[in-house]
Amino acid sequence: MLHAPFHDVTTWVFDLDNTLYPPHMRLFDQIEVRMTDWVMRALQVDRARADHLRAHYWQTYGTTLAGLMAEHRVDPGPYLTEVHDIDFSVLAPDERLAQAITALPGRKIVYTNACVPYAEKVISARGLQGLFDALYGVEHAEFHPKPSPQAFARVFDRDGLDPARAAMFEDDARNLAVPHALGMRTVHVAPSPEPAPHIQYHTSDLASFLLDLLP
Repeated sequence: MLHAPFHDVTTWVFDLDNTLYPPHMRLFDQIEVRMTDWVMRALQVDRARADHLRAHYWQTYGTTLAGLMAEHRVDPGPYLTEVHDIDFSVLAPDERLAQAITALPGRKIVYTNACVPYAEKVISARGLQGLFDALYGVEHAEFHPKPSPQAFARVFDRDGLDPARAAMFEDDARNLAVPHALGMRTVHVAPSPEPAPHIQYHTSDLASFLLDLLP
């Protein structure tokens, strides 16, 4: 039996970037550069302004894309394709993480603010392909990003999971507020803890945390 209070968890929800791979692999750094380049061209601004807008939209709307859609009516399709056209060779397979996820009872799903085609490439590069029952991207939330309650509602309703019997693993602390309010177990996956009422657990090593839960 799993260690309490995870013993009755039947759905394990994992974020993707900086959660299913560690931040030191710096994959998202490539995406940030491509997002800034895209903003420069689309809005006809210099790099400093584009970089400011990228970060501002992320902070205000949850993702840069959400801000671009809200304020500039950007078509998400071409944007998502371009910013995720990156080098995945910086990622390495993680046998311990694969072992831990495989051993978890119940359903395992990925829910990311990125798109599913990108998620599939990350999962493959980490040696985690075939381990998840479902992959959900921002397209499944009608382009509402986490931490928006509408985003979680659309994805969780689509999946049919019971929040009272689910756990969420996420590197962005603010994205755990809604899951906590829904009754999910919340685990912040990051190098350093960010104490907050909606964060129940913290780990800097997802594989070790999951393996420690197993009997």
